[in-house]
Amino acid sequence: MSLSVNSNYSGGVFGQYISAALKEAKSLEGLTVLENIKYKENIRKMAGASLVTDAGCNFLSAGTLALTEAVLEPKNLQINIDLCKKTLLSGWEAEEMKAGAFNRTAPSFDQYVLSYFGEIIADSVESSIWSGAGTTGTFTGFLTATTGAFATGGATQINSVGGAGTVYDASNIISQLQNLVANISTNIYGRDDLRIYMNMKTYRFYISALSSNANFPFGTMNDNYEPMFEGIRIQPCPGMPDDTLVAAQVSNLFYGTDLISDNTNIKMLDMTDLDGSDNMRVVAKFSGGVQVGIGAEAVQQD
Repeated sequence: MSLSVNSNYSGGVFGQYISAALKEAKSLEGLTVLENIKYKENIRKMAGASLVTDAGCNFLSAGTLALTEAVLEPKNLQINIDLCKKTLLSGWEAEEMKAGAFNRTAPSFDQYVLSYFGEIIADSVESSIWSGAGTTGTFTGFLTATTGAFATGGATQINSVGGAGTVYDASNIISQLQNLVANISTNIYGRDDLRIYMNMKTYRFYISALSSNANFPFGTMNDNYEPMFEGIRIQPCPGMPDDTLVAAQVSNLFYGTDLISDNTNIKMLDMTDLDGSDNMRVVAKFSGGVQVGIGAEAVQQD
């Protein structure tokens, strides 16, 4: 099948594709997303003490208010690849032929390629959010040792029940969660946006532990089931490492990216007319980074 590709999605048109790709990372559902950061974003933190006093006739300054900043600097990333059209063509043809003449939703080949690479971008972002090392192809994540946002931001770090590095399973996950909750600051305990973050493996252990409880109302575990532990919502995050739990507010964990700029675009160049090959070159540029607002109000257990 002869196929010609010559597309350049950038600026506003590209936004609908790259935005969907970047936001597909499941962890973003539990983070505060800051868009259109061209270079850096200052996250301002205020801490007040003794500000409220007894009223009087005269103006009397009282208390202290300290203003500090945490810098969120997304890292520019890219995909550059030479790809044979045949690699994706068979999958696209299957979509194109589905339901025959009544198929009105089959994507164009351009859209199919964008979807394919969108998944790659989403997987990359998901992994970097938590454990990215800041090396080639990644940005530094929340949990990265020494250089991560939690390590540099002063997050509360505690050992798991049984000691650091304890392997989680269905028999100990409840005690692990109880230990995490016991170390949440009273300043944020009970807040509506407080979340417990865990990966899918740990989440499966939690569900397994619940299933062994004869008193648990399993009838409520349908499509509308919202996972919670002791009144705190659980946020499953595929990119988190095993045997790790995090407690924090959504409003305290930030993900930054630039959706519209010269540094954010995707291009597909058909090489057939240039060198006679059946290849196309795909170039995608995007950015991402994370930061914690008030480190002391986030808890990391591993």
